[in-house]
Amino acid sequence: MSGKKLTKLQVKLYMDSKLKCETQIAASARTGVSISSAYRMDKGKLTGNKREISWQTREDPFAGIWKSVILPKIERYPNLLAITVLEFLQDNFPGKYPDKLLRTLQRRLKKWKALYGPTKEVIFNQEHFPGRMGISDFTELKGITITIRGQNFDHIFYHFRLTYSGWSFLKVVQGGESYTALAEGLQEALWRLGGSPKEHRTDSLSAAFKNLSKDEADDITKNYEEFCAHYKMIATRNNRGISHENGSVESPHGHVKRRITQALMLRGSSDFADIKSYEDWVDVAVSNHNRRNAKEVDFERQSLQKLPMYKTTDFTEVVVKVHSSSTVEIKNVTYSVPSRLRGETLRAHLYQDRIELYFGSTKALTLQRIHSNKKTGRLKVIDYKHIIHSLHKKPQAFRCSQIRDELLPNDKFRFIWKHIDKTMPPKLSCKFIVGILYIANKYNCEDDVGTYVADLIYDKKPLSLLAIEQRYRKIENGVPDIIINQHSLKDYNQLMEAQI
Repeated sequence: MSGKKLTKLQVKLYMDSKLKCETQIAASARTGVSISSAYRMDKGKLTGNKREISWQTREDPFAGIWKSVILPKIERYPNLLAITVLEFLQDNFPGKYPDKLLRTLQRRLKKWKALYGPTKEVIFNQEHFPGRMGISDFTELKGITITIRGQNFDHIFYHFRLTYSGWSFLKVVQGGESYTALAEGLQEALWRLGGSPKEHRTDSLSAAFKNLSKDEADDITKNYEEFCAHYKMIATRNNRGISHENGSVESPHGHVKRRITQALMLRGSSDFADIKSYEDWVDVAVSNHNRRNAKEVDFERQSLQKLPMYKTTDFTEVVVKVHSSSTVEIKNVTYSVPSRLRGETLRAHLYQDRIELYFGSTKALTLQRIHSNKKTGRLKVIDYKHIIHSLHKKPQAFRCSQIRDELLPNDKFRFIWKHIDKTMPPKLSCKFIVGILYIANKYNCEDDVGTYVADLIYDKKPLSLLAIEQRYRKIENGVPDIIINQHSLKDYNQLMEAQI
């Protein structure tokens, strides 16, 4: 071992051997050290610790300018990077401070910040109690594209979590962050959980308040506080921009999303038949996540507050007027409604996935909600069934209608219109497309009539609106075959025998 420094491990092994009543010679041989080293270890002169050096091993290249040039800069701007300071020195002292001094300067700045730099923010880890707090936040699944029948599905997740047990609830949200998505997701989470915590915390909901007037923002704040009061929860928010105040949900975002990502890998596909199938699949994935904390969740449920007798408002209400075109404007989207509602004033209850329209206190219609954004611009959602009776009376209005493209329900009808618009006179083409839409609505055969007419075009057969209507009228009014079972004549012999 001559010339080599002893390590802490060697010293420990030697001392352990001596404690086992071994002699100095035996212990030194077992450890692989010399007798002289063993003697000095017994005297406490060798400990294996590295000797601290209190002097510099080479001249400081920044000694001449540290106090006069560098220190004033970093005292005024503590966040200056070493590379920025070095480039400043290279510009002002050409050829004196090469790039190889970067690491030296980084160590000097790091040491100065640790000893004399500004104070740093301290994280205070919190102690969580059962039934005390639930936290809500929004998050998105990054790096994975979910598709519905091959089409990209743009969405985010609403995430609720109990801070003590870690019970989580995830809801698929379309259209981005909003108060409606928060209230709807939170209410569903509480009823699925079976109780409510004493306090509910969110972030500042900055996205939900974006582009809102002060009155609208105050109204949402009031609705949120009333929502929490209904469930006897204290409504709190963390400070704007301080994400770690919501740390009990920010970190678990990653755990839940990682589980979903892994489950998608096992599934082998991120494409789903419809949105409902995707939502059900997410529920199963989150349930598997919650199962790992089952004992803690059962224990915390005992400390939760009882739910009220009924749910509270979890939607946003707006009042809309039905235009003369039998449409309403809601959140930058145009929706068609049945023509009988034209000119009426309706109350619209906006949920994140649907819109319920009320005439007075009576629900008149439920629409699937579509969300617009900067990319999509203003959208139109038109159901031809709402206005086809009126359009059938004036089919020439179809060609220049502002909602012409939206009146065609699917690709088959768009193909038909594209073909007849080229091959028929303008008046006849409008009359034909409106006519088959009328037939589709009248006989409830939209898919079949689209397929039938498209096949006629592919087979280059003549198109006759009268023949098409007769075809479906015959199907609807067809006389059913009546089968009469004739009795055997032998049965009558039994009756005659009974009379005799």
